Amino acid sequence: MLMITGGSGFIGRHLCARLARDGVPFRAALRSLRSAPDGVTAFAVGEIDGDTQWRPALEGARTVIHIAGLAHGAGGGSAAELLRVNVAGTASLARAAAQSGVSRFVLLSTAKVHGDEIPRGVAITEDAPLAPADPYAASKLDAENALRTISQETGMECTVVRTPLVYGAGVKANFLALLTAVSRGWPLPFGNVDNRRSLVYAGNLVDALLTCASHPAAAGQAFLVSDGIAVSTAALVREIGSALGRAPRLVPVPPPLLRLGGTLAGRRAAIDRLLGSFAVDDARIRQRLNWQPPIARAEAMSATAAWFLALDRTS
Repeated sequence: MLMITGGSGFIGRHLCARLARDGVPFRAALRSLRSAPDGVTAFAVGEIDGDTQWRPALEGARTVIHIAGLAHGAGGGSAAELLRVNVAGTASLARAAAQSGVSRFVLLSTAKVHGDEIPRGVAITEDAPLAPADPYAASKLDAENALRTISQETGMECTVVRTPLVYGAGVKANFLALLTAVSRGWPLPFGNVDNRRSLVYAGNLVDALLTCASHPAAAGQAFLVSDGIAVSTAALVREIGSALGRAPRLVPVPPPLLRLGGTLAGRRAAIDRLLGSFAVDDARIRQRLNWQPPIARAEAMSATAAWFLALDRTS
């Protein structure tokens, strides 16, 4: 039996849909049953922290995929909240899982544990220095370390999956803003941006998580995952435009001016993410687990665009 957390969130809903489609028996641990996706066997565990009672949801489970957590800016996202949810919550689940007889624990983490920006032309590997640049990334690294400690103490196998930007139906933040801007025909000042950023489609990420949950060679490993070749922000906008059936309006504005404008507008961090480079090398998961993203970028972008267009028509 598989137990998952975060089943009502962006990535969790993709995971639930995949498991239901494949006929895999599973249950979801959620803060509230009100958020349970249709047809999902769910257990309410309340707030996630060091005191969460996981045992009922874990009964009979042999594998855990832990997706739930506090993300950038969510619910305030203070350092204390991030530690409570992402670190203490992960540790409490891992200990309860080991005590309940779970044999494999898969943790969803972030590539940001390696930093926030790297030079263009460089792709980080799992062996790159660990240098989280914000409290969120620091909390995910702390969660990884807590899980490994518990794994060593108990013998429960653990696997960490680190992701770059994730997109797909239900995506929010910058990616949703780009979908909206291209759909509306708004001018975007990224014509001169020649960066490189990795992405992973939610459906491909789910496939990687499930592979890590079952493959013997995944035990004790950390894996970066992506769709493949990194793209520039300008190229990404063109891909979005193609999927939406709209020609994007890319304006060639020098990146230093964009950074200055972002600083003056109090949006420097968001602009930096659109202008900076952050490419990952996911050769390890491809070679050791013989994993390949099952959904090509064009198909993934089309599916994301179809969701957005349906959402746009109803909003």
